[in-house]
Amino acid sequence: MDIRIDQPLWLLLLIPIIIYIAFTWKSSALKLKSRGMLLFVLRSFALILLVFALTVPYFNLKVEEEQVLFVVDRSISIDDGGLSADKWIAESLKYRNEKQSVGLYSFAKNFRTDTLLTDASVSVSVLEDIDEKDATDIAKAIDMATSVANKDFATRIVLVSDGNETVGSALDLLPKFSNGRIQIDTLLVDVATTNDASITVFETPKTSYSGEKQLLQVEIDSSSKTVGELYIYRNDLEVVKQTVELEPGNNAFSYRIDSAGEGLLKYEAKIIVDNDRFLENNRMLSVTIMESSPRVLIVETKRNPSNIPALLDQEAIDIDVVSAEELPENLSGYLGYGAIIFDNVPGHTVGENKMAMIEQAVKSFGTGFMMVGGDESFGLGGYFKSPIERILPVEMEVKGKEQLPSLGLMIVMDRSGSMSGQKIVLAREAAARSVELLRDDDTFGFIAFDHQVWDVIPVGPLGNKEEAIEKILSVPAAGGTDIFPGMKKAYEDLEDLNLQRKHIILLTDGQSPMPPDYEDVLSRGKEHNITMSTVAIGSDADVGLLESLAENGGGRFYDVVDESTVPAILSRETAMITRTYIEDNPFYMTLGNVPEWTSLFKEGVPEINAYIATTPKSTATIIGESPKEDPVIAEWMYGLGRTVAFTSDSSGKWGGDLARWSGYSDFWNTAIARLLPSYLEVPYIITHEQGGNYTVTDSSRQAAFLDIAIVDEAGKEVPFTSEPLAPGKVRVSLDAKPGLVFFGVTDDRGGLFEAGVSVPYSEEYKPLRANAALMEKIATQTGGIVLDSPADAFRSHPFKSAEKRPIAQWLILTAMILFFLDITLRRFGMFKGFGARRVPESNPESIPTTEDTVSELLKSKRKR
Repeated sequence: MDIRIDQPLWLLLLIPIIIYIAFTWKSSALKLKSRGMLLFVLRSFALILLVFALTVPYFNLKVEEEQVLFVVDRSISIDDGGLSADKWIAESLKYRNEKQSVGLYSFAKNFRTDTLLTDASVSVSVLEDIDEKDATDIAKAIDMATSVANKDFATRIVLVSDGNETVGSALDLLPKFSNGRIQIDTLLVDVATTNDASITVFETPKTSYSGEKQLLQVEIDSSSKTVGELYIYRNDLEVVKQTVELEPGNNAFSYRIDSAGEGLLKYEAKIIVDNDRFLENNRMLSVTIMESSPRVLIVETKRNPSNIPALLDQEAIDIDVVSAEELPENLSGYLGYGAIIFDNVPGHTVGENKMAMIEQAVKSFGTGFMMVGGDESFGLGGYFKSPIERILPVEMEVKGKEQLPSLGLMIVMDRSGSMSGQKIVLAREAAARSVELLRDDDTFGFIAFDHQVWDVIPVGPLGNKEEAIEKILSVPAAGGTDIFPGMKKAYEDLEDLNLQRKHIILLTDGQSPMPPDYEDVLSRGKEHNITMSTVAIGSDADVGLLESLAENGGGRFYDVVDESTVPAILSRETAMITRTYIEDNPFYMTLGNVPEWTSLFKEGVPEINAYIATTPKSTATIIGESPKEDPVIAEWMYGLGRTVAFTSDSSGKWGGDLARWSGYSDFWNTAIARLLPSYLEVPYIITHEQGGNYTVTDSSRQAAFLDIAIVDEAGKEVPFTSEPLAPGKVRVSLDAKPGLVFFGVTDDRGGLFEAGVSVPYSEEYKPLRANAALMEKIATQTGGIVLDSPADAFRSHPFKSAEKRPIAQWLILTAMILFFLDITLRRFGMFKGFGARRVPESNPESIPTTEDTVSELLKSKRKR
């Protein structure tokens, strides 16, 4: 045992204290036996004790305790090796002595505690799979293990792994264990060889031009001689299919194919082999950018074919026309276009998922977007609160307009068990949007049904919207399906109400028998001015019944395959009965001050017949305005992309003289010019480092700052962190699943760059042998050994543990007692007669009386 201190600098305070004590001693006339001397000593000693307390002193007591922490790799590359490791640990626990505490821990990408460090008996049990097994971070595992151990005791970490770290660097961490207190022993898990074929390289040209041959290169690593099927797809269409013979090791294949398509091309290579160990490493993606003219996507419907393609300069612009139902299912299908135009397209034919992808294309990659009006567009198209409304410069809600004097809306929603999951979530969201479109004094009711009727919001004036929305969003899914009682109640609730418009929206995904008199309910409803639209969700819905109900109920039928279209359907239904959106009085629009647009109308503005009323957003630029101050043409920037709203239509029905005007073609070509992004050719290089790390570099070294956005193929933003390395150079660390992600890069010079980047599968799926060299380095650099015998895990540790026993509190307590004694001595004294002057005892007889004193005075006076 010895005494040590942690903060010796506080001892410097003793210098002025000793000088003060010496000066006071020398300048005072204290005697050895005086009370003042004792008080002086008490105070000086107490002050010195306080200074020593500040140095954090402690007794260093030698102890025999040791800690052994088993840290076991549970990543995918270990596979069945983890079971043999558990058996080895169970065997080694037999050699543990009573002075050794044990803890069991698992790791892959993250660290998990299986058994807390304990002195009690420990057994190895069957464990659940660890989260995020597709990475191995040995450095984090070692660091976390040391943090849970007692920092004063001798510690041995038994690292059980194959040594194939895919994240971090264990060797960078080892210098912190140079004091010898922590040893790291390693147990190498040799992964058993199994049949596996993996694509290790898939390369396509970074850029290509129309008409040239593209070289596709594939490398496949195989653990054995086998035969497989190799497929290559371009934008999900098969371009190569070949039976390939694979030899053990690396196998290279190359193909030359004709260039086809435009914009961003997504290539995918896939190998299929029997009895393959991992399927995750059988697929790899690559991206090629086709250099060509700007591409514009025109979206139409069969009911409303677009007139715009015939008006555009097709020699300068490549134009694709698609039906709304055929829009791409992933983000890469939109990034090849410089601009997208919706020409009188209803939202329920698009769906929320595709709208979200278009939003990302505009926001993060500069794609332009334009919505053109018509009787199925804007508010009448069901875009209220949708991603498309977010990107447009106008809102679908008409604010401050004349509205219908009286309205009653009932929503009847299936809440049976089959509606659980995404169906019920979207149905509730759709109903909530409908509520937001209503006025506070509109009549509203909400009925949910399963095998019985739930009157969630009784019919009546809407009142508090927030309260109504909260009730709708809390409806769960459960029970069977019985449509008729809920529908009948909705009709009965609306029947006697004195309202100008009464409408029911019925949503269900199921089937149920209808009683013979259900048609009487519909007929009676017509007599009371009640209409009903129906929504069939999914393939199990009774389409025939719901279509018949809508037809006989005077409403519309929607057959929903894509559940994400449900919110747009209900928004559209509500909008059609709640507002008079169409302004059909011919007018001349008033122009704003945007030269690119106003220069078109130097000779006057043609008359327009009609438009859909919308409300401009606060930062929108109004290009053309109606006499009622409604926007006819408006634009703004949404993220990196420009969006335009044209609330009249492209045909002559609403456009009137504008559609017959000689400058009509110039009008649409100007719109396209405004939408197309201004790409600046910037030589950016995106290189892949280890794991999810990428470096974005401006090789021209002209950019000072880079702003980066990353999204996946579903249009969802990918979380990432960025670290500036130098001007025009940024390291990006992202957490994305294997597949394709899209980088949108902008710089301080106005440059805009987009690129598709393939995120490879984890290194865990690569055919790697155990890294014995790394495991040996970890052991030797920390004083440990590469284990073989289970008994060696509990051998005696060379470092002798010591336990700190702080004594600062005892020094402070002693100083307080000394100060108390000081006060007590000064105020009361402590021992009788200690340090007091002796006073002679007085004799009562010798004390003079008053008379004697007066006599003595008179005698003295006479003598004078």
